[in-house]
Amino acid sequence: MVLVDYQFPLYLLAFAAGCGITVACLCTPPGQRIWALADLLWVVFGLFGALGAVVADIYLADSSRIERQIGVARAATTAFDRDVNAFRLGHCAAPGSAALVALCNKADFLAASTARNAALPLFTEASDNEAALRDLFPFSAPPDTKAMSEMRAQADALDTRELLAFQPIDAATRPALKTLDTHAPEVAGQFRILARSYESLVTQTRALQT
Repeated sequence: MVLVDYQFPLYLLAFAAGCGITVACLCTPPGQRIWALADLLWVVFGLFGALGAVVADIYLADSSRIERQIGVARAATTAFDRDVNAFRLGHCAAPGSAALVALCNKADFLAASTARNAALPLFTEASDNEAALRDLFPFSAPPDTKAMSEMRAQADALDTRELLAFQPIDAATRPALKTLDTHAPEVAGQFRILARSYESLVTQTRALQT
């Protein structure tokens, strides 16, 4: 967006134009048409400045919101990775019952379904939240629009529906959980924590993409 990416150079241009008009007015006797034109231009420049400030403020607020959502999504990813790895290491090396085998298989499937979640760091760059500040400097290089377009395309290509390839608790895991609730309630509880982590990951990833 031009107003955001080049706001400071545009402000300088408007200021220089205003100074030029002022000099022209001072060199012209009062009552001439240029004085009325100057009044109109000052109003236009004031409106332009206000519009630029509002647009930049909205952009920065939106970038901050994206950055916060990136943090939430990464935290959800970390929580899921921790929970799924803890469950698999603690109970799946040598599962001793058919119920535990069913839960271990589901944990493996859930871990596999989030493999593409490695694309999440793309959102950090695609948000380009530093652009408004970076381009305040009048001599800074313009943003690499081609690279940014490619990043956004990759981010948009992340299909969160693929994360739902496996439901955490389904027809296969419900009987297993019911069985383990009786014989090994701590294992069933850990799997339910894992399931909640997975659901949170999907929810936060969808919110980030939106």
